[in-house]
Amino acid sequence: MLDQVTAAFARQDYETASQLLRELVKQSPHDPWVKLYLARLQEVNGKVKAAEEIYRQLLQSSTNSKLISQARQGLQRLATLAKERRQQAIAQATAEPGSQAPGFLILEAVTGEARSELAKRFAQLLNTDAYTARGLLPSRGWRLYRAGLMGELAVFGQELRKAGIPAFWAAIADLQSIQVFQVNYVQALQPKAAVVCQNQANQVGMLSFEWSEVQQRVEGLLPLFSQVVDLGYRDRLEWKEHIEDYAHIWDLHLPARRCILRLQDGKYDFRQGITAQREHDTVRQRWNELVSVLNQSIPPGPVQADFTIFSESTSDFVTAIERLPSHLFLSRSSDCYLDSAFHLYSCLSLLKLSSSA
Repeated sequence: MLDQVTAAFARQDYETASQLLRELVKQSPHDPWVKLYLARLQEVNGKVKAAEEIYRQLLQSSTNSKLISQARQGLQRLATLAKERRQQAIAQATAEPGSQAPGFLILEAVTGEARSELAKRFAQLLNTDAYTARGLLPSRGWRLYRAGLMGELAVFGQELRKAGIPAFWAAIADLQSIQVFQVNYVQALQPKAAVVCQNQANQVGMLSFEWSEVQQRVEGLLPLFSQVVDLGYRDRLEWKEHIEDYAHIWDLHLPARRCILRLQDGKYDFRQGITAQREHDTVRQRWNELVSVLNQSIPPGPVQADFTIFSESTSDFVTAIERLPSHLFLSRSSDCYLDSAFHLYSCLSLLKLSSSA
């Protein structure tokens, strides 16, 4: 009867093939050739996942070289079909308004028992092995995975979500539209908060707000480098960058105003405002005191403090990241892309908070 099934497939008579296979499944449910033809029937009927699962099972369990070859051919056909569909979806998506705008695609953390299964699905999307895919899936925080055109990112992002892999994407234009106010000092805590700050045009003014408007905060540490002399190759003196300290950054998010209030320990004026400078205090002591006071006023809410984890995935995207002005002013001999990476992390956090509200 298998010869009849083969002949039915050869003349593309899938109805006859289906009838014959129903009988064969009853008679020999574990026959690998029956399973192969069953996978081919699922394939022509558009049941891609079912066909792929059978093909992969045959590759793992079969020792027949001819059958293995046909199972591999089946998987290749499915991969080609998926690629063609993705290209069609990208072509359609890139015709939409705004699809040519640059943006970023972010992977969110995958934990627990689901991680192994999701790694397999991710591997199938990437056409790679599960071990490699598992290494790309973050177990904590976020991973900057791709930078590109929004149309393409949206298509791939939707495929990820369909596979159960948490991801989101954002256009650079949306990130740039978020206002950033550099807080010089906090003037008052009650009855409303009042801060003296600078806008992006370096204009100084007073901004007043209710503490309930602060829906999230983002914390980060950014390295401060200094040039030091060190012994290099054959004991030659070389100038090298050395991390001397870390700048502490606090971003308060006011999503209703679509703005960020940025506090930076090295730019904050401790001589004024709610925590006046005392001579014996160090900058770190003053900063810790300020944080303690603010924590008593800021309502409970999300705290995004995984910037260091996120930053580890950004080194391959320096050119794209630096399209974003960092709105940070750190004392360094040269600029560092991590400043823009932190600003990206904070803006992504604000957009995600706004989209989930």
